[in-house]
Amino acid sequence: MSSGAGRSAGAPADGGARYQSGFNNQFATEALPGALPEGRNSPQQPPYGLYAEQYSGTAFTAPRASNRRSWLYRIRPAAVHGRFAPLDLGSITGRFDELPVPPDQLRWDPLPLPEAPTDFVAGLVTAGGNGSPDLQAGCGIHWYVANRSMQERFFYDADGELLIVPQLGALRIATELGLLEVEPLEIAVIPRGLRFRVELAGSAARGYVCENFGAPLRLPDLGPIGANGLANPRDFQTPVAWYEDREGDFELVAKFAGSLWTARIGHSPLDVVAWHGNNAPYKYDLRRFNTLGSVSYDHPDPSIFLVLQSSSDTPGVDWLDFVVFPPRWLAMQDTFRPPWFHRNVASEFMGLIHGVYDAKAEGFAPGGASLHNCMSGHGPDAATWARATRADTSKPVRVTDTMAFMFETRSLIRLTRFALHSSQLQPDYQRVWQDLPKNFAPDLRPDAPHRPGARKG
Repeated sequence: MSSGAGRSAGAPADGGARYQSGFNNQFATEALPGALPEGRNSPQQPPYGLYAEQYSGTAFTAPRASNRRSWLYRIRPAAVHGRFAPLDLGSITGRFDELPVPPDQLRWDPLPLPEAPTDFVAGLVTAGGNGSPDLQAGCGIHWYVANRSMQERFFYDADGELLIVPQLGALRIATELGLLEVEPLEIAVIPRGLRFRVELAGSAARGYVCENFGAPLRLPDLGPIGANGLANPRDFQTPVAWYEDREGDFELVAKFAGSLWTARIGHSPLDVVAWHGNNAPYKYDLRRFNTLGSVSYDHPDPSIFLVLQSSSDTPGVDWLDFVVFPPRWLAMQDTFRPPWFHRNVASEFMGLIHGVYDAKAEGFAPGGASLHNCMSGHGPDAATWARATRADTSKPVRVTDTMAFMFETRSLIRLTRFALHSSQLQPDYQRVWQDLPKNFAPDLRPDAPHRPGARKG
């Protein structure tokens, strides 16, 4: 078995990650000088005896502004591998109709870390989802736990783009188009069909994965916000070209039509020596999110926390939104400052990466999750409400020690058997609202002083 790793300007000899800046840019990068053809995409004989291969993330005829494609120059074409056979790991599924989904508010404790050797693929478990990769609409939501790196195994997802949110443990994601090093409070996005391997920086890892079946994730328009704010394009990082030239007895795992498949492959598929285009993996540091908010009164809609979106055919209504709730200042006067009570036509799957979520004082632990499906009433728990209604709002306060996020979809999130029967599912989540008091006082003048929570009924 021979091995080697190429590098270009910016790609270090020690195999560390280096990046190009910008979102959805037309990048060009090579790990060997002259490997990238000049002035054409598919020369009769590419440099270094490489193969030219187009890697498309959208239809050929998609509008230029939304078209995603890259040209790869690789040691062997992606077609070179054995025949696929079904692979049943018992944890990943594309079936979202196993059981009826209750309208209850639901919350889960973090998944325990595995005891047996478990890599990223073996440690993926499906929580739920909606839509279908066949229809190119909707999403799948998964948890992952792992205690070892992927060894002699590579993975790709033909069903959807993968948004990976680490909660515990840093990851080194080696892809066909370069290296991503991602730690908690950062995210990685792997385009549909890109082959990769996940290595652990420490002894264990845990996190969340959203599988986007729809249009590739994009930055939202800012409208009246103007030209700057929220997630700024320059903060997104795409790797430079890096490759492996290794031969051996490897496994290629594919997720296709909701199921896993396995094939033998005699070489590392991470053998792209040069590439150019905009269909590429990237990472983003959530701590760089430029949070906006009210400086007068009222709590704005959570759409001001939107990082990425997968748009639908209905203007203003996305198949998938990725929303983050980072540390921030709250300055609204005479205002209930936590997120207000609400019901929504959208469905909200929340996770907590770090600290405490400001709307839930207890029970929502880092690595845990909650689901508030379409029209399920939710909001701050009783303890948070009590504090907020008595707080001094004449001065700004800083929300610290927190990083929560939300996968929000336009459709009902249907849960798997695992999610509904998991021992991590909290049986008494509804109790967080049961101590909310009745404050209604019809005889009290509107201008009279009122002490919330003083009246029982």
